[in-house]
Amino acid sequence: MNIIGRVTSDAQVRNVSENRQVVNFSVAINDSYRNKAGERVEQTTYFDCAYWLSTKVAKILTKGTLVELTGRPSARAWTSNSGELRASLSFNASQIKKHGGGTTAETAKAPADSDGDMPETDFPF
Repeated sequence: MNIIGRVTSDAQVRNVSENRQVVNFSVAINDSYRNKAGERVEQTTYFDCAYWLSTKVAKILTKGTLVELTGRPSARAWTSNSGELRASLSFNASQIKKHGGGTTAETAKAPADSDGDMPETDFPF
Protein backbone atom coordinates (compact mmCIF):
# COMPACT_ATOMS: atom_id res chain seq x y z
CA MET A 1 0.00 0.00 0.00
CA ASN A 2 1.16 3.57 -0.67
CA ILE A 3 0.36 6.68 1.35
CA ILE A 4 1.42 10.28 0.78
CA GLY A 5 1.53 12.78 3.60
CA ARG A 6 3.59 15.24 5.60
CA VAL A 7 5.92 14.33 8.45
CA THR A 8 4.46 15.85 11.65
CA SER A 9 7.72 16.06 13.67
CA ASP A 10 11.37 15.14 13.18
CA ALA A 11 12.01 11.39 13.07
CA GLN A 12 13.47 9.66 16.13
CA VAL A 13 15.94 6.77 16.04
CA ARG A 14 15.28 4.24 18.79
CA ASN A 15 17.34 1.27 19.97
CA VAL A 16 15.13 -1.79 20.32
CA SER A 17 17.84 -4.30 21.12
CA GLU A 18 21.60 -4.43 21.36
CA ASN A 19 22.09 -4.39 17.58
CA ARG A 20 18.68 -3.33 16.21
CA GLN A 21 17.35 0.20 15.63
CA VAL A 22 14.14 1.65 14.22
CA VAL A 23 13.25 5.06 12.84
CA ASN A 24 9.91 6.27 14.24
CA PHE A 25 7.97 9.17 12.75
CA SER A 26 4.39 10.30 12.21
CA VAL A 27 2.69 11.27 8.95
CA ALA A 28 -0.48 13.34 8.49
CA ILE A 29 -2.68 12.78 5.44
CA ASN A 30 -5.15 15.53 4.56
CA ASP A 31 -8.34 14.73 2.69
CA SER A 32 -11.53 16.61 1.92
CA TYR A 33 -14.99 15.74 0.67
CA ARG A 34 -18.43 17.30 0.33
CA ASN A 35 -21.14 16.13 2.71
CA LYS A 36 -24.83 15.71 1.81
CA ALA A 37 -25.42 19.42 2.45
CA GLY A 38 -22.71 20.28 -0.08
CA GLU A 39 -20.33 21.62 2.56
CA ARG A 40 -16.64 20.92 2.23
CA VAL A 41 -15.34 18.78 5.10
CA GLU A 42 -11.60 18.61 5.85
CA GLN A 43 -10.26 15.44 7.46
CA THR A 44 -6.75 14.59 8.68
CA THR A 45 -5.59 11.04 9.33
CA TYR A 46 -2.41 10.36 11.31
CA PHE A 47 -0.16 7.31 10.94
CA ASP A 48 2.55 6.32 13.42
CA CYS A 49 5.30 5.01 11.13
CA ALA A 50 8.33 2.76 11.52
CA TYR A 51 11.26 2.18 9.16
CA TRP A 52 13.57 -0.71 10.10
CA LEU A 53 15.96 -0.94 7.15
CA SER A 54 18.41 1.93 7.79
CA THR A 55 18.60 4.74 10.33
CA LYS A 56 20.25 7.07 7.81
CA VAL A 57 16.84 7.96 6.41
CA ALA A 58 16.03 9.82 9.65
CA LYS A 59 17.89 12.92 8.45
CA ILE A 60 15.39 13.49 5.60
CA LEU A 61 12.32 12.84 7.77
CA THR A 62 11.93 16.33 9.20
CA LYS A 63 8.75 18.15 10.16
CA GLY A 64 6.75 19.27 7.12
CA THR A 65 8.53 17.03 4.58
CA LEU A 66 6.18 15.53 1.98
CA VAL A 67 6.81 11.78 1.71
CA GLU A 68 5.36 8.81 -0.13
CA LEU A 69 5.53 5.57 1.82
CA THR A 70 5.19 2.01 0.59
CA GLY A 71 4.54 -0.67 3.18
CA ARG A 72 1.95 -2.32 5.43
CA PRO A 73 -0.71 -0.51 7.46
CA SER A 74 -2.15 -1.83 10.70
CA ALA A 75 -4.73 -0.67 13.24
CA ARG A 76 -4.65 -1.00 17.01
CA ALA A 77 -7.44 -0.52 19.52
CA TRP A 78 -7.20 -0.46 23.32
CA THR A 79 -8.90 0.82 26.45
CA SER A 80 -7.07 3.58 28.34
CA ASN A 81 -6.56 3.57 32.12
CA SER A 82 -9.56 5.90 32.42
CA GLY A 83 -11.77 3.44 30.50
CA GLU A 84 -11.86 5.35 27.19
CA LEU A 85 -11.68 3.42 23.94
CA ARG A 86 -8.61 4.44 21.90
CA ALA A 87 -7.34 3.55 18.43
CA SER A 88 -4.33 4.32 16.27
CA LEU A 89 -3.09 3.61 12.77
CA SER A 90 0.44 2.37 12.18
CA PHE A 91 2.46 2.03 8.99
CA ASN A 92 5.49 -0.23 8.61
CA ALA A 93 7.36 1.43 5.72
CA SER A 94 9.56 -0.59 3.38
CA GLN A 95 10.24 2.27 0.95
CA ILE A 96 10.27 6.05 1.44
CA LYS A 97 10.22 8.71 -1.29
CA LYS A 98 10.74 12.36 -0.42
CA HIS A 99 8.75 14.74 -2.63
CA GLY A 100 9.19 18.45 -3.20
CA GLY A 101 11.89 20.78 -4.43
CA GLY A 102 11.07 20.46 -8.13
CA THR A 103 10.56 17.26 -10.06
CA THR A 104 13.07 15.04 -8.27
CA ALA A 105 12.22 12.48 -5.65
CA GLU A 106 14.71 11.00 -3.20
CA THR A 107 14.15 7.35 -2.34
CA ALA A 108 15.08 5.08 0.55
CA LYS A 109 14.86 1.35 -0.11
CA ALA A 110 16.05 -1.78 1.56
CA PRO A 111 19.84 -2.00 1.42
CA ALA A 112 21.36 -4.62 -0.84
CA ASP A 113 23.65 -6.20 1.75
CA SER A 114 22.46 -8.79 4.23
CA ASP A 115 23.29 -7.04 7.52
CA GLY A 116 20.83 -4.18 6.92
CA ASP A 117 23.56 -1.50 6.94
CA MET A 118 24.14 0.68 3.93
CA PRO A 119 27.73 1.40 2.85
CA GLU A 120 28.94 4.91 3.72
CA THR A 121 29.47 5.77 0.03
CA ASP A 122 25.86 5.03 -0.92
CA PHE A 123 23.05 7.41 -0.07
CA PRO A 124 20.02 5.77 1.56
CA PHE A 125 17.66 7.96 -0.45
